[in-house]
Amino acid sequence: MPQTHLDAADAVELAEHLQFINDWIATEHDHVTVSLARFVGTCAYSVDQLQADLHRFTFLLGGNDDEPLFNPDTE
Repeated sequence: MPQTHLDAADAVELAEHLQFINDWIATEHDHVTVSLARFVGTCAYSVDQLQADLHRFTFLLGGNDDEPLFNPDTE
């Protein structure tokens, strides 16, 4: 697997954007559910799965303390 190097400042900015998107999804959960199902064409990939992926990516970038990964009800 090829290695990718990301400047620390860029990683922080990317993590902040991911968290912003995740916060927006949490606020508009019902609307995003309908829109995501229409966009994906199936309900096989849910908003909850999308949020979990965003939390994981944010964590991998050092942007959160992993709380949402291991305690999803804390959101």
